[in-house]
Amino acid sequence: MVNQNLKKIAEVQKKLSERIVEKPLNIEKVKTVGAVDVSYRRNVAKAAFVLCSFPKCEIIKTKIVKTEVTFPYIPTFFFLRETKPILIALKGEDFDVLLVEGHGKAHPRGFGLACHIGILIQKPTIGVAKKPLKAYPPNSLVKVGKAYISVGNLIDLESAKKIIEELNEKGYPKPLRIADKLSKGSEDAET
Repeated sequence: MVNQNLKKIAEVQKKLSERIVEKPLNIEKVKTVGAVDVSYRRNVAKAAFVLCSFPKCEIIKTKIVKTEVTFPYIPTFFFLRETKPILIALKGEDFDVLLVEGHGKAHPRGFGLACHIGILIQKPTIGVAKKPLKAYPPNSLVKVGKAYISVGNLIDLESAKKIIEELNEKGYPKPLRIADKLSKGSEDAET
């Protein structure tokens, strides 16, 4: 039954991948970049959102939210577990581009977490991951420092690469490094 459901979900992912819009982004108009990452402790997800200026990446705001999750971790079906905490963290936030800790089009079905979030929020979204998945589509990712970058939605790979190059610090985009630390840290209050 679970395998049957995952097959159906995989088919939906393939169909949704056709809705991704890849287009150049006028980087000169980008003033703020958001980043989101999620960590887990048992069935509790802790999502951290970081908002920074662009291109200097001065931190404007950080936010941490917690929520219960019921869906297990299943490789390449990450969006089923991460979407809820990410959307809660993004509620009420405004940014020009969003960095998502996870893949975009560099996914076996061409529709990773960053694509899913990008379709839902209808803002330029970039997938940033620490390692590539197997069987991703050709020409769907580029490495910048230690990060593997792919299109989420409403941006092309070249524009995504330029944004990540500007934000790169110690091999990884600074706002995502901060979101990662916040999601794994002990802070319970929003700042």
